[in-house]
Amino acid sequence: MRMSLFFILCTATSAFVVQPRQGFHSSSSALLAVEASRIKKAGGGIPVVDSGSLFFDPSVEGKVGDTFVRIQQGRNYLPAQATVSIPDKVELQDAQHWLEDIGVPTNFAKPTQPVTATVLGRVKLIENEAPGDIQHVVLQLPEGMHYVEGQSLSVIPPGKTMDGKPHKPRLYSIASTRYGDLLDGTTVSLCVRRAEYFDPVTGLADPDRAGVCSNFLCDLHPGDQVKVAGPVGKTMLLPEDSTKDIIMVATGTGIAPFRAFLHRLFMENTVARHMFSAKAWLVLGVPVTAGLLYSDELKVMQENAHGRLEVTYAISREMHKEYGGKLYVQDVLAQRADELLHRLDAGAIIYFCGLKGMMPGILEALEQVAVERGIDWSARMKELKANHQWHVEVY
Repeated sequence: MRMSLFFILCTATSAFVVQPRQGFHSSSSALLAVEASRIKKAGGGIPVVDSGSLFFDPSVEGKVGDTFVRIQQGRNYLPAQATVSIPDKVELQDAQHWLEDIGVPTNFAKPTQPVTATVLGRVKLIENEAPGDIQHVVLQLPEGMHYVEGQSLSVIPPGKTMDGKPHKPRLYSIASTRYGDLLDGTTVSLCVRRAEYFDPVTGLADPDRAGVCSNFLCDLHPGDQVKVAGPVGKTMLLPEDSTKDIIMVATGTGIAPFRAFLHRLFMENTVARHMFSAKAWLVLGVPVTAGLLYSDELKVMQENAHGRLEVTYAISREMHKEYGGKLYVQDVLAQRADELLHRLDAGAIIYFCGLKGMMPGILEALEQVAVERGIDWSARMKELKANHQWHVEVY
């Protein structure tokens, strides 16, 4: 049956509009049920401040309980089969749970035999005043394809190289939790920067030297199909110990896995969120304020975290170090070296994600502050890696 689908994923600054082209076929009734008001209540997608409603639709969002009874009984609802005694002053809440025991899925599809994902929509993440173009792309995955936070997805762009060979797969860090932005466990989100080459003489973009896959993704329309493979990756996963602080250092689209982390820890109604008792610190580097990524989401996460989430920006073209010069993420770490080293000594896990050019400056800055404090940085970093406290994903 030919359908015309329409739903909106709300943000504080813009609307994510998904309106497939004529002729797009869909067999998923869940798409028809997704409305802006429901996503607001769920605190999912690109969220706004929670409305206070505890109601979730179990048939779509994986919650336990009977829909109509829940509406009537609200906070007092218990499943019919429950036989637990409730201590005084304790409230019971349903939690998303149905993808909690999937382990770490890998290679549902291999690059040599990719599967097809369908575009639900995309939205530009940065303002026009910021350099470049960064898009948030939401894809509907084939049935049975799942992933966890910190993994990556391969995208195989269409067409062939100048040699007549298929394009090689490109790996993208996943920017959503295992439940996806629509909380139904069937979607994946990517944060994609359009790779462009500008002629140094003319200053104009050269389309012949543009990034094949990133431009393909940034130009997609709802209903388009994308060949994907994966998921892959086990090095950027959240720690099993929910009492350990996590420190996330990102530049640009390197925020992708950390968006997934923070949605899981501070937005979704999961056991993982309720069990996380530590603190999280995100250090994000961008060139200009207009280029901040997911800033509205981060504000809501901080409200939900009640002081357990700190977000520090290093806006290089607008912020400066104490003694002059542009401020980068490594400068933030150096300025707060004592706190950083103390937290690492206490077992904190640190993650780095972004362009590979970020790491030399970071390593140099950390080595310098370590030497100033009489620490053998080479030995300390080996110890951190051995303890699974040091995780790097750069591209």
